[in-house]
This record gives sequence, structure tokens and C-alpha cells, in this order.
Amino acid sequence: MNKEEYKLYIDDVIRRVEFARVRFDEKHIVKIVAISKYSTADEIKALYEIGQRAFGENKVQDLKAKSSTLEELPLEWHFVGNLQKNKINNLLDINPALFHALDSLELAHELQKKLEARDMMLEALLQINSAKEESKHGVMPEAAVDIYKQIQKECPNIHLKGVMSIGAHTGDETIIRKSFETTYNIYKQLEGATICSMGMSGDFELAIECGSNMVRLGSIMFNKL
Repeated sequence: MNKEEYKLYIDDVIRRVEFARVRFDEKHIVKIVAISKYSTADEIKALYEIGQRAFGENKVQDLKAKSSTLEELPLEWHFVGNLQKNKINNLLDINPALFHALDSLELAHELQKKLEARDMMLEALLQINSAKEESKHGVMPEAAVDIYKQIQKECPNIHLKGVMSIGAHTGDETIIRKSFETTYNIYKQLEGATICSMGMSGDFELAIECGSNMVRLGSIMFNKL
């Protein structure tokens, strides 16, 4: 599709976000992070040219390569993948705007050591396994508030901005909604938290209706559905 057709397509995605946002609260603001893990630098640039600024990658090496290739553009890079301890230094070299998947107290302590040694801060979200699925990373919902507060206390170089979760892996909307509501209820208990990141291409409208203020949209932003 040409640039004009692409813009109309993205405008429709934004309109869907807007309708969901108003259903939750007219004053609610939602940020879109375009997940570019299956997209090229040229495709990212095309989306940038029609107004998108925040992009996310789930592999450190891909984040490094794309952010380097596109360094002339004022893009906001997010890291949304599971972080292995041996990749911490590589991620900190890039210094992303936000790390979405802080999934354990153990990882927080490892990050804190490296951050302290570099005298740098990292903004992050605590990942919650709200549906309690074995295939997903994240802390259990019942422990989330305590772990969040413990990280704040023990890891001063990590600036927690809120929480992230992935909706339940099922076709049952009731179960998906419950997983989002679980995360949002935890988010509301966290003093000073500003980000509740929930929702991807297949369920972002439901996530926003449950209180998400940041959605991670991949295929739908790059017209690959």
C-alpha cells in the first residue's frame, strides 16, 4: 500500500484505540508502542513518517541493530522481551526508554548491581503473570505488590513506572478480561505508578477497556495481520 493508504489504515487503528479509551474513561490517555520485531528499518521509518514515535523490540541484538540504523530519527525505544542475565550489559549499553519485562526480584537485583556500577538509572515495568500460565514470565499476582515495593526499596537504580502483563492465552474473552482486571487492580494499589501496559494486536481494545494506558501493537501496526 502507498503512504496515503497506510496512513488511513493506521488512522483506523488509532480510532479503535480511541473508542476503547472512551469506553473506559473520557479522560483516559493511551500510548501505542509499535512492536517492530518482525519489521525492517524501512518499515519502521514508514510508520515514523506518519507520526509513530515509540517502538519496541524483544531481542537485545535486534534493538541494538535497529536503533543504530535509525539513530538519526528521534525514536523512543522500548525493550519488551525476556531479559537473560548475560544480556544485561548489552541492554544497558543501549539504554532503552523503558524495559517492560522485569519479571523477578532476582533479575531486579542483577540489574541493580550493573546499574550501580555504571551510575545509571533504568525505567522499568514489573511483569505480572496475571493468568498464572506456565508458559509466561512474571511474578504471581498475589505477590506483585510486595515485590514491587521490595524492588523500590532494594534497587534504587531501577525506577519502576508501573506494571505489564500479557492477556490470558485463550479464546474465552471472560478469562482474558479477568487477567487484565487482575493486573489493573494491582496497578491501582501502587503508589506513584503511572503505566499499566496491557494489550497486543489481538486484544488491545479489551485491555484498554480494563484500564490499560499503554498497548504493545505489532502485526496490526505494520499491516501484517
